[in-house]
Amino acid sequence: MSVTVLDITAEQCPMTFVKTKIALSEIPNGDLLEVLLRAGEPLENVPRALEESGHKILSVENIEGDIYKIVVAKAGV
Repeated sequence: MSVTVLDITAEQCPMTFVKTKIALSEIPNGDLLEVLLRAGEPLENVPRALEESGHKILSVENIEGDIYKIVVAKAGV
């Protein structure tokens, strides 16, 4: 299992989810994606949309200020 890191802190919705979805499509099922994003809309929408797509959110952690890291396990969807 490998971990891929995606920094979308400079992106706005809906590009935050679009870029996350693209990154997930490029990794094998079961691998992890660490997504760095900002509080607010991205932090509310990206994890919810990923779970609705069948992926599993393993953790949500505040890194610094309004920057968060979510760890997603890619589902075999």
